[in-house]
Parts: sequence; structure tokens; C-alpha cells
Amino acid sequence: MDRSSRTWQSTAVSHASPFIFAIVVFFLASSSTSEKAPYPTFAKDATKAPAVSSYDYIVVGGGTSGCALAATLSQGAKVLVLERGDLPYGIPSVNTINGFITTLADLTPTSASQTFVSTDGVISQRARVLGGGSALNAGFFTRASPDYVNKAGFDPKLVKESYEWVEKKVAFEPKVLAWQAAVRDGLLEVGVLPDNGFTYEHIYGTKVGGSIFDVNGNRHTAADLLEYADPSNITVFLNATVHRVLFKTDERRARGILYKDMEGKEHMAILNEGSLMNEVILSAGTLGSPQLLMLSGIGPAKHLMGHGIKVVLDQPMVGQGLSDNPMNLVLIPSPRPVEISLIEIVGITRFGSFIESASTHISLPLLNKFSSHFGHFANQTTKLERLRSIIGHHLNIDPTGFDAGLILEKVMGPLSSGVLELETINPNDNPKVTFNYFKDPRDLQRCVQGMETIVKVLESKALSSFREPLISVQDLLALVVALPLNLRPRHVNTAFDLQQYCIDTVMSIWHYHGGCQVDRVVDRNYKVIGVGGLRVIDSSTLLNSPGTNPQATMMMIGRYMGKKMLEERLTLRMK
Repeated sequence: MDRSSRTWQSTAVSHASPFIFAIVVFFLASSSTSEKAPYPTFAKDATKAPAVSSYDYIVVGGGTSGCALAATLSQGAKVLVLERGDLPYGIPSVNTINGFITTLADLTPTSASQTFVSTDGVISQRARVLGGGSALNAGFFTRASPDYVNKAGFDPKLVKESYEWVEKKVAFEPKVLAWQAAVRDGLLEVGVLPDNGFTYEHIYGTKVGGSIFDVNGNRHTAADLLEYADPSNITVFLNATVHRVLFKTDERRARGILYKDMEGKEHMAILNEGSLMNEVILSAGTLGSPQLLMLSGIGPAKHLMGHGIKVVLDQPMVGQGLSDNPMNLVLIPSPRPVEISLIEIVGITRFGSFIESASTHISLPLLNKFSSHFGHFANQTTKLERLRSIIGHHLNIDPTGFDAGLILEKVMGPLSSGVLELETINPNDNPKVTFNYFKDPRDLQRCVQGMETIVKVLESKALSSFREPLISVQDLLALVVALPLNLRPRHVNTAFDLQQYCIDTVMSIWHYHGGCQVDRVVDRNYKVIGVGGLRVIDSSTLLNSPGTNPQATMMMIGRYMGKKMLEERLTLRMK
């Protein structure tokens, strides 16, 4: 259908009844063609972008929320997506379960994974690729609880429809093999009950959840949701680094975006005139969105002026409420082969800890390569030799590595929080982040209880065939202490005291959130408070991490808000 036909039909029904209008809009959306990945007609490198272009919506960040949001908005408006990374489809390590560690260990300047280290001494990664965190993560797909949905003030019916829309494209039931089955049975054996089988729902007990890896081990990212988009209404510019939001001179209202391509050439994307519904939406993630607000002059005035940034709005809550769910784990070298698996099962406890598991072949050369990048961590070689000394006496280990499973616990919430601040005014640089792990003692208590549950699972009958009997639980804890998993100091009692173990060996499970939180920086419709034409729709708006793993909910929110925004647009057009 050409543009003139669309315009005529839109005008013809603008005075019709809401029912007829809705039917016509549904027909228009349903009749649009779709395009399969890698989207040759609408996904292009930003070097091919015009100097100035205009759209109804500009979405900054093609991540878990951004792709779902843009695909939905394109069914009723002209949409631009600006993604600082490239397509995921041409990156082999991203597309298969076997490449999980390789992707995270890629430290090149244009890699899909950008490593950062918090001031807490915890190593983490942020996405730099279309699909966002869904191109890097361990794949677990599970919904938020009904209580979470209710507290957010969402419409449960639209939430359900939005989850299902996402699930049709990217979610699969995993084939549970030996290691994952043993951990599941171990959780049930130690009392993480009931057995909930396979479900996407968030339910107390032990369950098999969904995965964005299909049965062949191929990853399906949020980028696949763009197959729902109307190709005639969407443009995606890749390798486009946004430098700031542009505002009108006579009012505090977003009018567009300034961005640069990979060659350093500047481009402007401007909102179309004529409708107050046209908006810039930041979906750049927990680090990217508050960073971009600050670079655009929205944030704590004193901090911005210290970096020479003109203040548009003094908003001290930008960057506040930054949290990362603490993760601690135990590595279990196995005397028998294990499957390559990422997160498939979860034990949802009633005390606020989630128990999950994975298994693989541990490559010592790759571990050496990853850890050597962090020169602050002392005695890397000594620690890796300590690893060999712990397990080498009991297992016949190939010098290149060994088969192992791991069991981890994640603290729900969490209750502790920190802050994000600018380090430089270069949007390519990581901001300075502090998560304040275990600042609230209740988080630490939940970690200890989670670790106690893991110890019980390690000692269960279900896991016995994967345990070398001469390697004690104490040895397994000492093994993790010896690994260069973070930059935090170790104490002499780390392997003997679960509280100290939690503090010293804490890691990120990449579920960090906050910095542009609801009711503090954005309202319940994700509009930036005090500024027109600007929203933030991503994990930076969260007060707590949803469910056991957030990616399903972030994709859902993108779809949910896209539907809401189109409804608002249609309602305004009818008046």
C-alpha cells in the first residue's frame, strides 16, 4: 500500500466511530509486509545516513526494549532506531550457545560486548549490538510475577498479550539434559518445592524456564522482533553513536538527536513537526540512558557544570538508584562429561534468592586471556596454578581445561543501590558506576541463605555422579576464591565463611538497573518529568529486577508501551 493510499484512508476514518477506526487501523497494520532478518531494506550503516532526516519517533538504542518498541510503533508511524553497535547476525560467537564466553571475553573496541568495571571492583559487560543484552546473556526467558505487574500499574491483559507476542518469535522450551536435570532434582531433594515443570510463570519452587536458544543451540535475540516491523515505516542506522538530545530553543522539549557515524561524521535526526505525539525515546540501557540524559543537560546541575555541560534541567535523581543483583557461584569440576548448557532451570526460594545453573568445558587459556586484561588483579598465574592444585590431584585434567557445572544464586531486588556519574563527556566511554553490593545487610543475608541452599544441593544424591568425592565442598569454595572473577580483595577466611565468601567473590549477572527510575526521573508513562517529547523505556527505569531474569519483561515492556503510545496517537488523531 503506497503512502497516498494510507493518507487517504487515515483522513477518511478520522471522523468515524472508534470501533470502525480501530478496525481500519488493524487492517492497515495487518496488511503491511514484513521482512526477515538481517533486514536488507531498512537496516543500514550510519555512514549511509543523510545529514538531516525526520521521523515521528526516534528510538535511541536497539536493545531488548528498543527493538520491541520500534517494531510496534512502525505499525502506525515513521520510526528511526539508532544503534551504536552492528547487526548480531554476522557475529558467529553471538549466534550460538558455544560462543557465550567468547563474546564476553572479546575486548576489542567494536565488539558486541563492552566491558566495564564498577568502583566496587566487579567486572561486567554492556551490549554494543542490535538486540542489546539478549545478544550477550545466558538466554533464560521467564516472566515477572503478577505482583510485580500489579505494582507497576500495568494492564494485566495487555501484559499477557505482549509477552505472548514476544514468545512467538524468540522463546523456546529447552531440552533438559543430564547436568541440568541433576540440579533440578537436587533442588527438589533439598526442599525447593514444588516441582512446577516447564513454565514461563514466576512461581515459588523449582521449574524449567524458557530460553532464547532453540533446541539446536542457536540464539534468537530481540533483534528478531524487528521481523514484526513495517519495513516501509522503519529505518535502523547501525554503528550510530548518539551524542545528545536536541531541544527546542523556546521550550524544554526534545526536537531531535545529534549522532555520529563510525567515521566521525555528524548527523541530525529531527522529529516531524505537526504533532505533540512525536517523541524521542531513550532505550540505551541502564548505563546508556542516564549517561545520555546527562550529556544532554538533564541531571544534577553541579555534576553537569563540572563537566562543562549546559544545564537544561536540574534533575538530581538522574543516575541515582543504580542497582545490580549480586551473583555468587560454585564451580564443580565433573568426573563425567557435561552438556554445554546455560540457564534452563531455576529454584525460586521464599527467602529471596534464585538458584540457577549452567555447564560447559572450562578453557584455561581463554580464562587466562580474559583475566590478564585486568592488571589490577594480582598474581593471576599463581591463582590459576592454585586452581590446578585443588582439582588436579583428583581428576585427570587436560591442560587446556576441564568439564564442569556451576550453580549460582542471585539475590532478588536488590535493596542496596548506588549511583552513576559521568567520567568523561565522550558517549563512547563507560560512565563511572557504583552498585554498593550488600550495603543493605538484608541482601547479604539472602546471599548466605542462597549459598547454604547450593551447599545442600552439592551434597544431594541427585548431584553425586557429577561430584568427585575426594573434592570437598570446602575445596570447591576455595577453587572459586582462586579464580580471577573480580577485582575485590580476598580474605583468609573467604572459603570458610559464607558471608565473607558472598562479599569477596560477588559477580554481576548483568541484571543491573536504575538511574532513570519511575516516579523519580520518569512518570508512569515513562515520560521524562519536566521535559516534553522525551521518554525513557528500558531497564534504567526499574526499581527492582523483574522475575528471576529480566529480559522477557524488558521485551514485553517495549511491546506494551508501543501499543499504548499508538493508542494515544490514534485517540488524538480522532479528536
